[in-house]
Amino acid sequence: RSGAASKMSILGLKKKQPKTFKVKVITMDAEMEFSCEVKWKGKDLFDLVCRTVGLRETWFFGLRYTVKDTYAWLKTEKRRKQDNGKKYYSPITFHFLAKFFPEKVEEELVQEITQHLFFLQVKKQILDEEIFCSPEASVLLASYAVQAKYGDYEPNFHKPGFLAQDELLPKRVLMQYQMTADMWEEKITAWYAEHRGIARDEAEMDYLKIAQDLDMYGVSYFAITQNKRDTDLLLGVDAQGLHIYSPNSKLNPNKSFPWSGIRNISYSEKEFTIKPLDKKKDVFKFYSSQLRVNKLILQLCIGNHDLFMRRRKVDSIEVQQMKSQAKEEKARKKVERQILAREKQMREEAERAKEEMERRLFQLQDEARLANEALLRSEETADLLAEKAQIAEEEAKLLAHKAAEAEQERQRIEATALKTKEEKRLMEQKMREAEQLAVKLVEQSERRSKEADHLKQDLTEAKDAERRAKQKLLEITKTSYPLIAAYSPPPPPPEGGDLALGSGSMRIDFKDSDMKRLSMEIERERLEYVEKSKHLQDQLKELKSEIESLKLEEQQQQQAGVYSLRNEYNLNVLTIKRLNMFGRYFFQNIKAE
Repeated sequence: RSGAASKMSILGLKKKQPKTFKVKVITMDAEMEFSCEVKWKGKDLFDLVCRTVGLRETWFFGLRYTVKDTYAWLKTEKRRKQDNGKKYYSPITFHFLAKFFPEKVEEELVQEITQHLFFLQVKKQILDEEIFCSPEASVLLASYAVQAKYGDYEPNFHKPGFLAQDELLPKRVLMQYQMTADMWEEKITAWYAEHRGIARDEAEMDYLKIAQDLDMYGVSYFAITQNKRDTDLLLGVDAQGLHIYSPNSKLNPNKSFPWSGIRNISYSEKEFTIKPLDKKKDVFKFYSSQLRVNKLILQLCIGNHDLFMRRRKVDSIEVQQMKSQAKEEKARKKVERQILAREKQMREEAERAKEEMERRLFQLQDEARLANEALLRSEETADLLAEKAQIAEEEAKLLAHKAAEAEQERQRIEATALKTKEEKRLMEQKMREAEQLAVKLVEQSERRSKEADHLKQDLTEAKDAERRAKQKLLEITKTSYPLIAAYSPPPPPPEGGDLALGSGSMRIDFKDSDMKRLSMEIERERLEYVEKSKHLQDQLKELKSEIESLKLEEQQQQQAGVYSLRNEYNLNVLTIKRLNMFGRYFFQNIKAE
């Protein structure tokens, strides 16, 4: 029994577990996967997604899926059928998008999440060129998108190139102008810098307020034909009504039917009929190629018309509560932003004060460092100056000592110069005396030479007289020999060996040998005297040349200065010594002669 009971309980559990399938829902900023029961209706999945996202303004949104070459919106009151009873092994994909657009975003969009989802969807449609936007408006919208993403512009943080990875402008705009990415970034940044202080939700709302004024904003386009002319047209459905466009122009409609002027819209298979509220106006009919597209058009018309009528009624309690809560939330966020802005301002001021203090501290540190370095340099300079002062003092003492020595040397040199001048004068005087003496010696030598010549002449005359006397004596002897004997011996000759001749008689006492000896001595003395005279003349010439060289050296020594005077003095002393030696030698020779 227990085994049978357990089998029954297991079978009961199996029967109670519902059948499910996987569903993937893609929003504008996230991807979600849900496990849905087979019995669920479209509303169950839609409510689950809205709860997950946190969305309360559900009437603007829907779940869109792709069917063959078109798209459709999931109906809330119908279940999702399986194809031929087959199970879904891969998740079914839905896109959670805005199905209807408000006329005035600032008044109708209450929740911040609703604004954010609309902002993301409209931004994508502009970038994908589903909504036409001029280049100027594109740059302005891009600047609000950057403000919503990055917050306030900070030059130190937002360096050039920080928008390189962001898609901000339509490709049509980028290709329309020959501008680089840096140039576009510079233009966007110029607008972005002016949005300082705008919060993210405010920036997104400003973006939507600009976008809602674009011609293609919130319009769903469908290809149609007109039965009379069979011409191709475009049908546009938006929050304000129906519009008929030519195929090549989606900006300016050819004809418009506002919701307030439409009495009824109906379709039969592929034919659509628009009945104006004014019965006088013609009914407008057009054709669509697919039944599925006709159902979609009708569904959008009904939804937009309902919202159009709802906007002109008093808000429901739910909407009033939502607006009240949103108002309170905005007020609270405004206060928080103000507090945050004040705190941010205080923090910035504190940071600036801190930076100023740090800068001042660094400045004071630098000044202190410079002052210390200056102090060290001044101390080093003072030591150096003291050392230089000491050196200067020593040099001054040394210079004073040298000056004293120089003064003594100058005085000594002056005394030496005076002494040298006196010695020079004496030397010149001695030189003049020596020259005079030499002249006298030369004169005496010439006189002696003349006397020698006279003596030679006298000797020759004496020899001739002697010879004549001998001749005469011989003659007398031969004639009168006896008379000779009667003569008495002759008297001695006079001093000096001179021959004396009397008036009446002649005394001759010379011998030949004595005469020869006398003449030889006279000749020898004369030759010696001539040699001494020549030697004396040579010495005088040498003395003159030395005196001339001494004069030249004296001139050079006078130009050379102090040391030349010493050399001159030494030379003068040497010259005087030589003159003294010559004088002694000369006078010795004179005495000897």
